[in-house]
Parts: sequence; C-alpha cells; structure tokens
Amino acid sequence: MNRQIIFHGDYFMDFYKTLDLSTKSKVQYVFELIKQVDRVPIKFLAPMTGYDGLFEVKIEFESNIYRIFCCFDQDRLVVLFNGFQKKTQKTPKNEIEKAMRLKNEYFELKNIKK
Repeated sequence: MNRQIIFHGDYFMDFYKTLDLSTKSKVQYVFELIKQVDRVPIKFLAPMTGYDGLFEVKIEFESNIYRIFCCFDQDRLVVLFNGFQKKTQKTPKNEIEKAMRLKNEYFELKNIKK
C-alpha cells in the first residue's frame, strides 16, 4: 500500500507552520503510517460519525491533541483540510463545519477540472 496524500488549498499548511519541530515530526510519522499501512489503526485515523465521508487524523503528542480533517478520493488518496489543536473532549462544531465546506469545495473544483 502506498497511499498518496494531497493537500486542498493552504489550510493544512497554514496550521502545520504553527507547530513546533517535535510536533511536526509526530505529524509526519502519522502521515507515513497512513501512506503505508493498508488498515490504519483507528487510533490514528477515524471516520467522523454523522458526517458523510469525513475522517480525522488523530495525533497525540506530549499533553496535546491535534486533529486534521480529511477524506478519501478514489479509495487511495487522502485529502487534507483544516487542522487544529483540540482543547476539549468534544470536537468544535465550527471546525467540523469548516471541514465539510472544504470537502465539498474540493469535490466541486475536481468536477469542474474534468
């Protein structure tokens, strides 16, 4: 398995640039895992219940929790959207809504380019 990871817009990179070097290394580790493992453990990649086709990459580092939203395109491609540091048990609704908006935007733009 060698899943390709692509980025939609600058949303993820804007978030990534705010992270310290150690956290960036952990993010890269999880991305490599997602690229190479056929069945990624739910600890690292999980579907968002009730949000059609939306997944979250889960990263825990030191005492911080990070979430990066994504979806699959043609079963082999992970598309990364917004990311954020999670500060409560519940994922903020505005972050989920933003991810759904970006997911829809991605597929609309893809269909226009065909």
